[in-house]
Amino acid sequence: MRSKLFVPGSRPELFAKALTSAADALSYDLEDAVAEERKAEARAAVAKTLRAAPPSAAGKIAIVRVNALGTAHFAEDIAAIVGPGLDVINLPMVESGEDIRAAVAVIAAAEQAAGLGPIAILANIETPKGLRLAAEIATADPRLAGLQIGYGDLFEPFGIARDEESALQSVRLQVRLAAAEGGIPAFDGALAAIASPERCGAEAEAARRLGLAGKSCIHPSQIAVVNAAFQPQPKALAHAARVVAAAEDAEARGIGAYTVDGQMVDAPFVASARALLALAARMGLEPAKA
Repeated sequence: MRSKLFVPGSRPELFAKALTSAADALSYDLEDAVAEERKAEARAAVAKTLRAAPPSAAGKIAIVRVNALGTAHFAEDIAAIVGPGLDVINLPMVESGEDIRAAVAVIAAAEQAAGLGPIAILANIETPKGLRLAAEIATADPRLAGLQIGYGDLFEPFGIARDEESALQSVRLQVRLAAAEGGIPAFDGALAAIASPERCGAEAEAARRLGLAGKSCIHPSQIAVVNAAFQPQPKALAHAARVVAAAEDAEARGIGAYTVDGQMVDAPFVASARALLALAARMGLEPAKA
């Protein structure tokens, strides 16, 4: 999931266009992008389109960002959207493992009523407490499929500049390592400056270098640069293929550490190379032949 495009749930006229975009996932938003008086209308529109035109038919992951646990809308959101066509529920403002478990109890009841199996959860890390307890959140339930950074709520109330690179990198690294503890991916937050594709691309590249798997987009113009940043590159794939080939040879000869392309290689490097090749295979990419 390199790119995830937000689509306001109250704007159904945008749904069909979003399906034709190059985003890997569509995130129908019932939270911040929807005015209070239009919440019921938005959840009905999203539920209808998930049943009638599921994004999976267009090769996309279907995500719905619901309103936060504890709001008056959470249970109604879950009851409306749980059903065929939904792949992931995005939970905002998560602050603890207990929040995840409480949300799962509500979701599981809706799944049972709909006769469905477990739906994956993407948990937003967007408060100081949530950031502090990110590893607890990542390990709270087996259906956790990722951690998503939310910079707006995390930075704006506390006077932290959205373009302060040291703050961005610190948060990315904390969230990535917390996600790693749970064995799940981490995803970078959206950039509101839609007229700055170069900045969006730079943020995506910085996130990729810290091991994040993708980035949210709030406008279709951001999708191409985000996809490009998270696409496995030919040079990296070729190096990974050489690492794996050398590892197989070394394992056969009982050697634990060796060099590839002038770099010392051992088990962690081999695991990284194999993960990159597996990702590329899922995307239909192959390393260049030597």
